[in-house]
Amino acid sequence: MRPSLRQLEYVVTVHRLGRFSLAAEVLHVSQPSLSAQIAQVEADLGVRLFERGRAGAVATAKGEEFVRRAQRILAEVENLRGAMTSALPFAGRLRLGVLPSIGPYLLPQVVQRLHGTLPDLRILVREENTRNLEDGLKTGRLDAIISTPEDHPNTIQKRLFNEKLWVAVATDDPLAGQAEIGPEALTGRRLLTLDRGHRLSRIVYALAAACGGVVSDDYEGTSLDSILLMAATGTGVAVLPELFARRQAIYREEVVVAPLRMVDAHRDIALLFPVGTDEEAGFAQLTEALRRAAASFGLQPLAG
Repeated sequence: MRPSLRQLEYVVTVHRLGRFSLAAEVLHVSQPSLSAQIAQVEADLGVRLFERGRAGAVATAKGEEFVRRAQRILAEVENLRGAMTSALPFAGRLRLGVLPSIGPYLLPQVVQRLHGTLPDLRILVREENTRNLEDGLKTGRLDAIISTPEDHPNTIQKRLFNEKLWVAVATDDPLAGQAEIGPEALTGRRLLTLDRGHRLSRIVYALAAACGGVVSDDYEGTSLDSILLMAATGTGVAVLPELFARRQAIYREEVVVAPLRMVDAHRDIALLFPVGTDEEAGFAQLTEALRRAAASFGLQPLAG
């Protein structure tokens, strides 16, 4: 049967590294043998997978589609092997994707709790933005993700908690010292948020439209820490998720933080995995551990 699993691995590796020579080295095969195997796949399928040139190997449109499907197949084979050889949940290894605004502040406690009950379970954590988490779940690169559920349709969803939004301003800002910030205080103010690959950015744009604030592309941050630093210099008002505000921002001396009192100034966070995944005991344990950790930090747990 062609293409074989080995040939799928060859194509995916060339795509990842961008050069046949590097892929051959990583795969421990000769470059002529690698090239011949990929040429065989192209001949069998009647398509060209890569354009070869001085810049390296660049996947064609058909090549990109081939790689996406091959990644899913290879991930399923790996999962099959693990499921047959391990009695642990997730076949002993969970590849978990998580939003950068959630992972560092929620997962340490969760991982510690799971390690206490399942010491042989390995959890591999990747922090990525919303778009990349969706791609990882679709291609099989990730087994499960922690993200905003509305951005990942056609998934099994376990709601974890609701997270309000807070704001941070410089210590000499007129808003500093207020117990909470209402929409009227943000009229005409510049709001600082993450880049558009994050759901948070879309929420902030909607809030700005509702209160008469402004979100400038020039001030998009690459991390929550970066927008906090911009707020500290008086650049604008940073809009932060509650977990980050409670676990990090309130301890910073260069800014003052407060809850944001506005309709829709919140987001739901869920554990999501692909349709067709066995809802085994491991997911129930993980869901419960995540909800408990959220509650311990003052967030509102969600059922369902």
